[in-house]
Amino acid sequence: MATTQAKPAKRPLPMAADLYGDIEPSPKSTWRGLFPGLAVVAAGTLSAGFISDHYGAPLTLMALLIGLALNFLNADARLHDGLSFASRSLLRWGIVLVGVRVTFGQIMALGPVALLSVAVIVALVIGAGVLAARRFGFDSAFGVLAGGAVAICGASAALALATTLGERRASQAQLTIVLVGISAMSAAAMVLYPILAQAMQLSDLQAGFMLGASIHDVAQTLGAGYAFSPGAGDIAAIVKLTRVALLAPVLAIVVLFFASDSGKTKGPGVPWFVIGFFAVAGVHSLGVIPAIVASAAETLATAALAAAVTATAIRSPMRQLLDAGAKPLLVIGVATLVALALAGLAAVFVIG
Repeated sequence: MATTQAKPAKRPLPMAADLYGDIEPSPKSTWRGLFPGLAVVAAGTLSAGFISDHYGAPLTLMALLIGLALNFLNADARLHDGLSFASRSLLRWGIVLVGVRVTFGQIMALGPVALLSVAVIVALVIGAGVLAARRFGFDSAFGVLAGGAVAICGASAALALATTLGERRASQAQLTIVLVGISAMSAAAMVLYPILAQAMQLSDLQAGFMLGASIHDVAQTLGAGYAFSPGAGDIAAIVKLTRVALLAPVLAIVVLFFASDSGKTKGPGVPWFVIGFFAVAGVHSLGVIPAIVASAAETLATAALAAAVTATAIRSPMRQLLDAGAKPLLVIGVATLVALALAGLAAVFVIG
């Protein structure tokens, strides 16, 4: 008697942002299933926002520390769906909404020399991150994660790069240590770099370029720029937003490089949230988005990314984080020093 064999189930195509098929998509759950985890994330993020607003502390750092303090809650399986949703879906939509922070007109206003300088600095800082990672015993993916976070836009870039690389290449523990290092060094840069710019006797244009091209997070860049002078603050904002705009092409290059490195073909090469980032930035560049809508979108982006940081910290494997030691921070430190040196040299010899 003939027997029929069941056809093997087809493995679903991986998400465009998942090079290795090792990140499951955000859980398909009811709101009842998502609510416990999202409630914890919301409470932690709101607490971080309160501390940030009242004491001037960086929002990302506060979200990270509160999430790590709540790390023990990851043992409760009832929270897993909500935590996963916050660390994946909210992250990706937050990256899309970051597009409202930049317009192509602002970027072009810098001029071709400054634009080229920013692109070269970003590329060299990422390269320095990769070389430092290999020197300290890590792989190239961690170097891209750490160097890209320093070179582009701090925590936002770290989250986007980690999502693109996949958990096999960039673990939750590695992402968390990068977020810790980036937050601490960005806060220190906000205080120290304007003092350095004053000591170097830079003009507003030069100081704005150096600060905008070297400080990690957007908020700290603006704080440092306007601490130097209003003119330097305006230039720093434009330079920094230019770095933010480079997030999309860097993510596309990372996808192509690591997909080739793995020897696998993965369908669409550019993550959907990268396309969304470009689309939002393009629409914003046309000036058709009302100011109140753009402001609300930027607030939503900040909230979504802060929630993703909180959820990522709660989900992080603490044992791996503690076992990593100081070496990951050294990689971030090397990339930070390279970014400062290159930005300072460009400000003096190219922009000046």
